[in-house]
Amino acid sequence: MKYITKYIAVMLAILATVPAVAQQSPVMSLQAILEKIDSNNVLLQSYRLKAESYHHSAEAATAWMAPMVGAGTFMTPYPGQMVMDDRDKGSLMLQLEQDIPNPAKLAAKKRFIASQGNVEIASRGITLNEFNAQAKRLYYTWIIAQQKIRVLQENEKIMQTMQKIEEVRFPYNQSQLSGVYKTTAKLEDNHNMIRMQEGTIAKARAWLNSLMNRPGNHSFDIDTAYQPVFEPAASYDTASLAAVRQDVFKMNESIRSMQLNVESMKKDKKPDFKIRFDHMQPLGSMMPKAFSAMGMVSIPIVPWASKMYKSGIKAMEYNVAAMEKEKAAMLQETQGMLYGMQYEIRSMQQRISAMEDKIVPSLRQALDAGFVNYQENKQSLSAVIDSWEALTMMQSNILDEKLKLYEMIVDYEKQLYR
Repeated sequence: MKYITKYIAVMLAILATVPAVAQQSPVMSLQAILEKIDSNNVLLQSYRLKAESYHHSAEAATAWMAPMVGAGTFMTPYPGQMVMDDRDKGSLMLQLEQDIPNPAKLAAKKRFIASQGNVEIASRGITLNEFNAQAKRLYYTWIIAQQKIRVLQENEKIMQTMQKIEEVRFPYNQSQLSGVYKTTAKLEDNHNMIRMQEGTIAKARAWLNSLMNRPGNHSFDIDTAYQPVFEPAASYDTASLAAVRQDVFKMNESIRSMQLNVESMKKDKKPDFKIRFDHMQPLGSMMPKAFSAMGMVSIPIVPWASKMYKSGIKAMEYNVAAMEKEKAAMLQETQGMLYGMQYEIRSMQQRISAMEDKIVPSLRQALDAGFVNYQENKQSLSAVIDSWEALTMMQSNILDEKLKLYEMIVDYEKQLYR
């Protein structure tokens, strides 16, 4: 009986811990979130479907027109006409006609249509880069909000201590009632700031869930110890940028598609073919069965027909040249922008470092010294609160500057791989 009781107690203890474990939210790294967006986002899935549709459209471009079959009469006199001979009765006619397109035209058109699928895949890369940048901003906002909560909670302990001191001193006329109210107000204001940061976290969680194609209220946590690192590119020459930027990849695919369209237009000067077979079944016995077989070929090189594809080719070639110039201008502009962003990020890092290494320690020492004097009743409560507010505000400003720095890093990476 003793062992049974011990066994039941152990089982109850285990069962009591299960709900607590189940309630813990999974922790997702930034990389895991980006992978979920890449695989689950509905809008990104649509680009693959569009690309697949172009693949099937390209296969359809090689199809021939359906054959035409006709039946009727040939040289049949109108009713009421005098027929002098059986040969004048005419014939029943069966006709078969088939268009035969030029194989070179079909192959060129197929390559052009298939190339548009690659443009859709490139568009997906641009959208994915936008979503990744948005996810990083939300992730970093969450990290900063969590750090602000920790700072506020840590500084709240000092204010709680001062509130208790005021409550103890007041009955002995060593402090005023206003001091108790003032510390209470500061604590409530601190609670409101924590609530605001918790709202920011809830908003970031909901947006990240939507990017991952999950319900907005799906619970998860992030790695709050993660810290973004600025890694400048080794080179900003236009060739290196062209190799990594998604919008340049899309422009290259668009240019390639336009060039294939030009090649398809050039094939329009090649002829198409048609065959036709007619069978005549005479209505009179005096006429033999007869047939007619004919092959036809188009002549697209005549002036009134050739100007259509010649003008189209010239217009498309100008569009290709314009897009090449646009790509070169965009790469040149991006190069200068990335240099400027790099210098701005470096400057921001130096500012934050100075604030953390010099300003915050000085404000903390001032608060500690004032708090010691306050405990010894050598300094007023207002002076200590001023020091407390200065430290809290500076720590909050540093976190705001860090968030700006992280967003600058996100913008830099977005421009680098856009």
